[in-house]
Amino acid sequence: MAKRDYYKILGIEKNAADEDIKRSYRRMAMRYHPDKNPGDKGAEEKFKEASEAYEVLRDPEKREIYDRYGHEGLSGTGFRGFSGFEDIFASFGDIFEDVFGFTGGTRRSRTAARPGADLRYDLKISFMEAVTGSEKDITIEKHENCKTCGGNGAAPGSAPETCPRCRGMGQVSQSSGFFSISTTCPDCRGEGSRIKNPCQSCLGSGRARTSKQTHIKIPAGIDSGSRLRLRGEGEEGKFGGQRGDLYVFIHVEPHEYFQRDGSDIYCQIPVSMIQAALGATLEIPTLQGEEKLKIPKGTQNGKILRLKGKGIPHLRGFGKGDQIIQLVVKIPTNLNKKQEELLREFARAGGEQLS
Repeated sequence: MAKRDYYKILGIEKNAADEDIKRSYRRMAMRYHPDKNPGDKGAEEKFKEASEAYEVLRDPEKREIYDRYGHEGLSGTGFRGFSGFEDIFASFGDIFEDVFGFTGGTRRSRTAARPGADLRYDLKISFMEAVTGSEKDITIEKHENCKTCGGNGAAPGSAPETCPRCRGMGQVSQSSGFFSISTTCPDCRGEGSRIKNPCQSCLGSGRARTSKQTHIKIPAGIDSGSRLRLRGEGEEGKFGGQRGDLYVFIHVEPHEYFQRDGSDIYCQIPVSMIQAALGATLEIPTLQGEEKLKIPKGTQNGKILRLKGKGIPHLRGFGKGDQIIQLVVKIPTNLNKKQEELLREFARAGGEQLS
């Protein structure tokens, strides 16, 4: 089933501010949260749908990709939709504290391994590069672990300290009668540790923005909309987490002469009225260079001819498509006196009536 528009799910406009997005999601979370609707599958699905929409629209990078390319663009980055209740509670802890007074899940400690983010790169190539294949060096901006502190955010010679209030759990428990609830630790904000002496290179974030040149191979026959996945070329994970992937989306520029349909190419070849009537052999362009094409006698305007194997290589298989040629018979418009007399004589010989 096709996914609904994220903005419509949350009931907001496309230019909605971050606070509007958060406010709308908070309202829906209060209404459809499973704890408030036990056994109601419909409410659970609406909660999942709203959480997925909020997960995308609260993230500036994901929101930009979604606004430009929709759900398909997000899937190209590796995004798979609703990430599960545990991750939702952990990621949106502030929301659920506002709604219920507790997060409903256990936050990860600061040192837990976290995978790196997937990245997207849009690459424009020429028509002929798509036909023959190519190799490119592209420059990717990404976040890597800070080289100075090794990614822990603390200045060299120091280390993050376990939060004394939550003892590294990231949450503190409070008892009230028969109930015990957990809330995000206010001292470490759920990280489980604190940095007293932050690294000056990354200002305690543990991350640094860098540029990296990556070499990619573009296979022959690729087309617009195709994507290449480069495993491990995304952002570096934190605390030993796995690297993300890089997704390269291909955009092929149009050709001035050929048009493409799958592995076949199309073109139009003009022929004169005389060539169409008497037949001719013409030199025409193909992807491999000039090729002789025989025009049969009595060719009519719009006739289609096919050159087998002169198209584009099949991306997933052997062989090539065809070159499909449409003949366009040109009628002369500026005849000299001799040409006009000859045509009149030709018409009289055929019994044609002229004005």
